[in-house]
Parts: sequence; C-alpha cells; structure tokens
Amino acid sequence: MALVLNEEQRLLRDTAKDFLGKHAPVAALRQLRDAHDPIGYSPDLWRQMAEMGWASIILPEAYGGLDFGFLGLGVVLEECGRTLAASPLFATAVVGASALLLGGNEEQKHALLPGVADGSLTLALALEETHHHNPTHITTTAKIQSEHFVLNGSKCFVLDGHSADKLIVVVRTGGTERSTAGLTLLLVDRDTPGVNCRRTLMADSRNAANFRFDNVVVPAENVLGAINQGWSILEPVLDRGRVAIAAEMMGSALEAFERTVTYLKEREQFGALIGSFQALQHRAAHMQADIELCRSVVLQALSTVDDAPHQLPPLASLAKAKLNELAKLVTNEAVQMHGGIGVTDALEIGFFLKRARVAMQIFGDTGYHKDRYATLSGY
Repeated sequence: MALVLNEEQRLLRDTAKDFLGKHAPVAALRQLRDAHDPIGYSPDLWRQMAEMGWASIILPEAYGGLDFGFLGLGVVLEECGRTLAASPLFATAVVGASALLLGGNEEQKHALLPGVADGSLTLALALEETHHHNPTHITTTAKIQSEHFVLNGSKCFVLDGHSADKLIVVVRTGGTERSTAGLTLLLVDRDTPGVNCRRTLMADSRNAANFRFDNVVVPAENVLGAINQGWSILEPVLDRGRVAIAAEMMGSALEAFERTVTYLKEREQFGALIGSFQALQHRAAHMQADIELCRSVVLQALSTVDDAPHQLPPLASLAKAKLNELAKLVTNEAVQMHGGIGVTDALEIGFFLKRARVAMQIFGDTGYHKDRYATLSGY
C-alpha cells in the first residue's frame, strides 16, 4: 500500500488545517479550561465539524455518510492533534460509529448512524474498570430477566461520557472475570434511571467520566451483535480507536516539534541563538528521525483499516506503542528546550505535554502494546 496521501486526502487535510486554525486553536482549549465549561467542548464547533462531513467520513452513504475511508478520518484527527481541538469526534465518529458499523444490525444502523453523521447523536464507549487498560477485565454484569437486561457495575475513564447521548457499555453476561468469552455490548441511554455519571477533570483539560450502574434496565434489542460474543466486535473497535488516537498524537507531536524548532531559531543565550548549540541540534535531529518513522507507521495502520483489516491487530499495537514513545519524547524535549518558561502556563507548549500524557493511556500504554505485539507475533 502506498504510504502517501492522494489529492483528495491532501485537500481534506488542508481544509481541516485551515478550519481548525481559525475556529479551534489551542487558545480555545485554554478558554474552555479557564471557564470550567460544563460540556468541555463547543457545541457550535461540533456542529460545524459535522456540517463539513467529519463525523460521517467512515460511514457508508446508505446511512448518510461520505464513505471516504479511515485514512481520510486520520488526516482530520492529525490536524485536530495539532490544535488540541476538543470535540466528541474520537468518541463518537471513530469508536462509537465503528461499534455500530461492526456490531449493529440493520435496524440499529439505520436508526442511529444518520444521527452520528449529522452530529445530532453522540456516543461513548464505557469499557475500563481499572486504572490500566485491560479490556477483558470486566466485572460489570448484565443479567437477563424476561425481555430485558438488568445492569450493575461501574466504569471509569469513559471519554466524553458525561455529554454523550448514548453509551456503549461492555458487560459480562458469561465466562470468567478475565475471559474474552461472555462479553456483550449494550446500548444504554445516558439518562436511563440508575445510570449515575460523574465527570472527571483530566490533566489535559479534556473530557472523561466515571459511571455507576445500579439495576439499570436495558431492552434486549439494545444488544450490539450477539450475546456473549462481544469480543469479536470490541477488539476491532479498539484497534480502530488505537490507530485513530495515534493519528491525533502524530499531529500533536508534529506541532510541538515545529514550535520547538522555531523557538530554537529565535531564543538567544550567551550571545548566540540556542539553535546553534550542537547538543540541541542532535536532540532535534533525533526527534525528526523518529517523527518520519512514526509518520509511515501511522499511514500504514490507517490504510490497513480499510484495505486489510485482518492485518490490523499487530499494526494497531505497533502504531500506538510507537506514537506513545514519540509523544513522550517530543513533548518532554519541547518543554526542556523552552527552558523555564516551558513549564509555566504562559506558553501553550505545556498543553501538548499534558495531552500526550492522557493520550498515552487511551486504549493501552506502551507496555501493554509491546506485550500484545509480541504475543501476536508468536513470542
């Protein structure tokens, strides 16, 4: 597969870059943070994103989508990473939409995906139950009673959960506590009686929530896929999410690197531009080399989602592991090379470091994905 963008994809990237630069710069995230915004993103911005088709990029035309492919969505997410744009794009248009596409029946798709496409319906995946990513460690239960389920348990780190219209809750309907067998995905309205939500304030000023489910009644027709067979849907959904967040991290790393290089060319110390210091040049070269390697990794992973989904698991883990490392390296170096002012709130560079620290934990940290990659490779 070609590791380059075609003309249409480049046009989409340039359009996204121009739009986000004007309407969602890093200053917009700072304003949301300082105002303690109750939603955490601008509904007007999300409406404009949907009008531009971003929420429907991966959706088939039959459900109101553009059917433009996952690589197209990846270039948009990369530009979102450059400006740290806060929106439900990842939770809804990547994770939620993928769960419906891969697990929903035709009735569910026709009922819900047009709302995703036009931005009127937001979704969130309620998966994690511990502080570390462990997608098979599910103790939240759903017991069948007559024609419905009764749901009990708790979830944490639910991205954009407090503002989502519907939750996709991973529950255990069978199997042992850590088994892939016996998992089921349920669609749950966030305002259903017994659903208790508490928004959490993240270091990166973005949205997540903790949920408690107390005897929540969910109709049987709200199952995505088959009962006890949720892992066959959940695993590819998570891999799509891993590739997508890697694309966003690629954008953040690029922006942080470019801002740092600009600063090296402007800042004087000891009567010389600090960019002339050989030690800093070597460190910048190291970052540049890693960026180029990771750019290829992300492009290949994004292309694989549509072109060769059977090859996605190892490439998704490779992309997430490499971008975790890159984001950590570049944001650490960016703050270091900016010196004392880099650790203050006066500059925006600190926002990139904070976002990197949270993004590194989404759907698996570096250690998780190195272990998974080795396991998938037979080691």
